[in-house]
Amino acid sequence: MATSLPGPGIKIERQAAPLRQQVLEALRDAIVSGRLAPGQRLTERALIEMLGVSRTVIREALRQIETEGLIEIIPNKGPVVRELGIEEAQDLYRIRAVLEGLAARLFAENAPDAMVKALQTALDGVVAACQGENGEAVLDAKTQFYDLLYQGSASEILSLMLATVHARIWRWRALGLTHPNRASWRLRESVKNLKQLMAAIRKRDGVAAEALAREEVSRAAAEVMRLITEEARL
Repeated sequence: MATSLPGPGIKIERQAAPLRQQVLEALRDAIVSGRLAPGQRLTERALIEMLGVSRTVIREALRQIETEGLIEIIPNKGPVVRELGIEEAQDLYRIRAVLEGLAARLFAENAPDAMVKALQTALDGVVAACQGENGEAVLDAKTQFYDLLYQGSASEILSLMLATVHARIWRWRALGLTHPNRASWRLRESVKNLKQLMAAIRKRDGVAAEALAREEVSRAAAEVMRLITEEARL
């Protein structure tokens, strides 16, 4: 089990975005990508030296990623990157399927035409990313697609609930899209499912959109469960 932090790859470049947000995204990305491995300690001193920011900023970022379920605080040890747990992943995907289905239904029934057009453009981006078979690009494109879907649902509470679930499930989503042993057919299946979802939305068929959205989440979950199970056997 690793106990020290890797040096390169998590430096902060000063940008227009708030420094706390930059640090948060850098830590989140490092955990999702595996550069900060499950079980690894995150000492404040090492993070301060690595990222070049204040202790206050580090503590705020650690509190946030703890609420996202990416780290846990262990007595007498401090923050540690959480292990991937198959039961937790299953539970989160079940919740995601229900919430995302509802978002798709509300979008189909209520989103303005301009939003439907924007969602189609986002889907075109997903298709292009999948054709390139770059897991990180696919993850980014799908995130943009789903962000628009949630926005178009016009439910602030639902969007907040989905944001919480996605923060907890982000690492598993990345695993399913970037793992070297991921199923080659899964991207093609996902594109097909999302195209069917988009067709239902254009028809303003909320019932079909909900069913298709839930089905896509279920299939994504099945692939993630397969990969987690395989890793557990190694």
